[in-house]
Amino acid sequence: MYLMVIVINKTETVNEILEMFYNIGIRGATIFDSRGMGQTFMNCESPVVGGLRSLIYEQCRPYNTTILSVVESLEQYDRAVQEVEKITGSFDEPGTGIACVFPLARLKGFSPNNKQ
Repeated sequence: MYLMVIVINKTETVNEILEMFYNIGIRGATIFDSRGMGQTFMNCESPVVGGLRSLIYEQCRPYNTTILSVVESLEQYDRAVQEVEKITGSFDEPGTGIACVFPLARLKGFSPNNKQ
């Protein structure tokens, strides 16, 4: 089992992504609004940080959405990311989002056989 973390900058695509997850067998996810470092810098009045504003302005959005989900395999993670990129654009492009995955040593409260 793995924890998949996906941060989406195009928050308007989240419902489409969750629908796609369901269609490929990912039956649960936790979604929360988040804000990136770039946006935090944009609101900072520090002269040092303020100088970075022009460098990051084009890639900033006020908020993004973070999606956490448990996936059964790295193949399921790869498929999910491939499908997300069809919706949002490539994560290789600046300002799109990020995706990563972490192995889970222990997990309670999740059953891959629970196909609700």
